[in-house]
Amino acid sequence: MDPKIIALYDEFVHSHFDRRLFLEKAAAIVGSMAAATALLPMLQSNYAKAAVVAADDPRLIIERITFPGASGAVKAYFARPKAEGPQAGILVVHQNRGLNPHIEDIARRLAAEGYAALAVDFLSPAGGTPANEDEAMKAFAAIDYNLAIANAKAAASWLRARPNGNGRVGAIGFCWGGDIVNELAARDPQLNAAVVYYGAPPAAALIGAIKTPLLLNYADPKIDTRIGALVAPFVEALKAAGVPYSLYFYEGANHAFNDDTQTARYDAKAAAAAWDRSLALFKANLD
Repeated sequence: MDPKIIALYDEFVHSHFDRRLFLEKAAAIVGSMAAATALLPMLQSNYAKAAVVAADDPRLIIERITFPGASGAVKAYFARPKAEGPQAGILVVHQNRGLNPHIEDIARRLAAEGYAALAVDFLSPAGGTPANEDEAMKAFAAIDYNLAIANAKAAASWLRARPNGNGRVGAIGFCWGGDIVNELAARDPQLNAAVVYYGAPPAAALIGAIKTPLLLNYADPKIDTRIGALVAPFVEALKAAGVPYSLYFYEGANHAFNDDTQTARYDAKAAAAAWDRSLALFKANLD
């Protein structure tokens, strides 16, 4: 797909949320509104693909729960192994589509690796994630970022306090969720590991407060120029502060390369490499 189309879609999902505007701009590139409309399904999420680990996997216990957050009761999808024994917790933070089937599948994948994975619905203060993806993205225009950070901290505390937990908690986040995990790493000194997928860095003044090991997975900066431009100064600040981190750029990969429900942007090779690295960081710091 023409990279200009993907860049337009990135603008659509991160700023104006106006499908008609996206299609009009895309039509100017591909030649017609019909051709632009035909491309849209390849860019949107196909949640029928979100089942790397089945929702009824017999190895897992899966619940939809609420926990006490800074904003009141917060909704979450909680997946954990049936096997007994202390389990480390992992907070899973969704992208700007809310708690959707792909993020639920990420939680199940982590549970299948032996972790108690809590995928939080950060749209809970507004009633929860809408079923319609476009409406979910629009809801992010009104999200209270500071409240979201506070709810992330509450989720990490909830995981730490679990009777069957081992006291260790990590976090993993994608796009907007990567922003949140970067912020959480700076604001929660007890966090044991943090994995970021193409997330923006925290405020510069906070970077020196990060103590937990970071794994930073980013798309090719020549393609994802919006986030790519932020990485170099972030890394320089991490180095200056002595923060332990690992950074990987995935050549040829688009923003959202891990999302296997998006045909146009998913990159199987990059996703597999980043996932292996994510599990390695969690194993080293949570087990």
